[in-house]
Amino acid sequence: MPPNIFSPLSISTIIKIHQKKKTKSTMSNDETPIRFGIIGCAGIARKISRAINLSPNCTLYALASRSIEKAHNFAIKNNLFSDSLKIYGNYSEILDDPFVDAVYMPLPTTFHLQWAILAAEKKKHLLLEKPTALNVEELDKILDACDKNGVQFMDASMWYHHPRTGKTKEMILDSNLFGQVKAIHSSSTYAPGQEFLENNIRVKPDLDALGALGDAGWFCIGSILWAMNQTLLMTVTVLPNVARNSAGVILTCSASLYWEKEETVATFYCSFIAHETMNLRVYGSNGTCYLYDFIIPFEEDSASFNFTSSAKFVDLHIGWNVKPQVVEVTSQLPQEGYMIQEFADLVKAIKVSRSKPEIK
Repeated sequence: MPPNIFSPLSISTIIKIHQKKKTKSTMSNDETPIRFGIIGCAGIARKISRAINLSPNCTLYALASRSIEKAHNFAIKNNLFSDSLKIYGNYSEILDDPFVDAVYMPLPTTFHLQWAILAAEKKKHLLLEKPTALNVEELDKILDACDKNGVQFMDASMWYHHPRTGKTKEMILDSNLFGQVKAIHSSSTYAPGQEFLENNIRVKPDLDALGALGDAGWFCIGSILWAMNQTLLMTVTVLPNVARNSAGVILTCSASLYWEKEETVATFYCSFIAHETMNLRVYGSNGTCYLYDFIIPFEEDSASFNFTSSAKFVDLHIGWNVKPQVVEVTSQLPQEGYMIQEFADLVKAIKVSRSKPEIK
């Protein structure tokens, strides 16, 4: 890879890629389920296949891997077999299947450009695993192919679709409660061990060259842009603790982001060598909001966040006038189920109502 793939421009790349989110749903009354195909048997595909089966508006129709044996074994291991499930031993066959409406693609990032464009050209709506591309130019080509072929694109970041996320944004946007966003901090870290650091595709420069920045850092940067309503920032500064493996892939990274007009600063830390964290803290001029598990909630059917508004010290500074409010949000589906359901709604609107793909 070029030596500057790990420069501050890498973070700017992910920031710009995040500007191209498409998440809004349009409902349709047609009850025909959207037929999903999964391209690639990565571990995350287990979670998405379960979500497809839990979602009422879609069905898992086809599964493809690089060999028929791998696809077959994946289906057995995850109890996916049914009379209607199609098993393919290469990616091209699933794209040629005229009954597949949409595909979920959890391939290594290096392969996204080729297979995402082919999927769009085959008129398959595209749910693409993060990071969606290695750079902005590649993503622009993917989005252009989706636009030309009238198919829906969505980045498969699940946490945006949890009901808690919408409730959190509602309270942050309340100027009386929260004021203006002045600072943000996000972290996404985990320490999977030596086997991962030596053999996982996320530490291989020819497969997922952005390493921890593209994997864990994707969530950090996305959450920061989410808190800033996707406002484009002015300055990115990489802090000097970037660690890489022997192949040059990032294992840990932190940076600061600055919005000059809004006078807002954000920081993040991502790592493959630190204990699990999934923190998001947003500081306003009149409130604060803390999420300790924003990427994967501690529990599947309920999630919470701490919110404090108009807090002051009491007399003599011996305490506070208010305690943080714990806001609890229940959910009927896991967050990936909501993501699949929303994506299927968008696809249904295009198929049945001749709607345009949502470009948000």
